[in-house]
Amino acid sequence: MKPLASILNALPPTKVIDETISISEYTPLNLSVSNQDLMNSKLDTSEDFEKYISNYLKENNAKVAFGGYIEGRFLYQRSPIFLNATKPERNIHIGLDLWAEAGTIVLAALDGKVHSFKNNIGLGDYGPTIILEHEVDNEKFYTLYGHLSLESIENLKIGDHFKKGEKIATLGNASVNGDYAPHVHFQIIHKIEDYWGDYPGVCNTKDLNFYIENCPDPNLLLKIT
Repeated sequence: MKPLASILNALPPTKVIDETISISEYTPLNLSVSNQDLMNSKLDTSEDFEKYISNYLKENNAKVAFGGYIEGRFLYQRSPIFLNATKPERNIHIGLDLWAEAGTIVLAALDGKVHSFKNNIGLGDYGPTIILEHEVDNEKFYTLYGHLSLESIENLKIGDHFKKGEKIATLGNASVNGDYAPHVHFQIIHKIEDYWGDYPGVCNTKDLNFYIENCPDPNLLLKIT
């Protein structure tokens, strides 16, 4: 049986953000600890961060900023979900973020059905989240779409089918998406275990090798670069 990464790499490119936005209007965004400009900026609130993203898009003449797979970030330290005294700090991002305006359409990456969905409430959490189940070359796997609008899950049902490129959601704003600038956290998950409407999107260094294996690079599928 082929490894999941090989299956994904063999598929044609796909999009998870508004089909009318050309890849030429995407720009890479580094939110890692190595981004000195980010470190020097005062980004204490979601409003600060949204302004930072908006200015970055304008400066790069872009509509979507993307990046973040296996990226070590400081921005999670404000949330007890990732930083508390009882567990190792989680600060390595294991999905791909696509930053755009609130209300931007989110698309199904592949043909699939709704595995689960949930509003993951809390500072730094996903907010409204949808997980789709797919099967390609007899291999079952999942795609997760986090930080959506509340409307995205209002009339959703387990088992609903979506075709590749079909609208499944819209981006939420900071009031519902975990207090982030608008974006979709897109993640591929091979074995989902018992998770339902949720799956870790940030890990600690100790567990990184497991998540690299179970959550391959989303760009294998999106092929943005």
